[in-house]
Amino acid sequence: MRVLDRGDQLRKELDAARAAGRTVGLVPTMGALHQGHASLIRRSARECDLTAVTVFVNPLQFGPSEDLDSYPADLASDISVATAAGAALLFAPPVDDMYPGGRPGVTVHVAGVDMLEGASRPGHFDGVATVVAKLFNLAGPCRAYFGEKDWQQLGVVRRLAVDLSFPVEVVGCPTVREPDGLACSSRNGKLSPTEREAATVLYRALTAAAGEPDPRRRMAEVVAGEPLATLDYAEVVEDRLLIAARIGGVRLIDNMRVGV
Repeated sequence: MRVLDRGDQLRKELDAARAAGRTVGLVPTMGALHQGHASLIRRSARECDLTAVTVFVNPLQFGPSEDLDSYPADLASDISVATAAGAALLFAPPVDDMYPGGRPGVTVHVAGVDMLEGASRPGHFDGVATVVAKLFNLAGPCRAYFGEKDWQQLGVVRRLAVDLSFPVEVVGCPTVREPDGLACSSRNGKLSPTEREAATVLYRALTAAAGEPDPRRRMAEVVAGEPLATLDYAEVVEDRLLIAARIGGVRLIDNMRVGV
């Protein structure tokens, strides 16, 4: 495992790999790597000759009242998880390498996402699109792996790659869950033991609603039965049930494919 902290280093390494005839896999993350991230890295390592993991807590995708300052960070653990899963490179840049001067003067705007996460977190997807565009530009031709837990984000990234003509194949990978159904998330570590037990309500709501004639109402009913949970949204989009709720002070999201 090689650890890099500058964008020009990442570009040089991946260009050299392709020049040698090797295929490149990219796994963009915000760190605090868990088994969901590890599954992305393992898939990339199976399908590509060289896998690069990026670890960058992107300030552009956090709102003023969100948890940027307390977002979990443990680079030594991230290196260990990425190495064990088969990554060859880990790119962990400081903010001033990604955004010289602190904030970029040019950003990417995403239209048509003023629902679900876009409605709850204004500007979030512009921040996501800006940092992913930069990472795609640094990485060059590759396959990029993203989890389906962030279903709306996956759609934004796919649209970004097409609309801005990045030579990147975006690969969506299934959500990884704990034994009790809770989707793996870096924010799970912020839950108290009581909140951690309550957090399973998202998965319970999804499974209870699958096949119901009014899945929105059923999801809301299940969440309402958990005293520590406050529902943000429960929606149906295409073949997905999508849900977001606060458990104590921690906001979690999840989704499930249905009807197939």
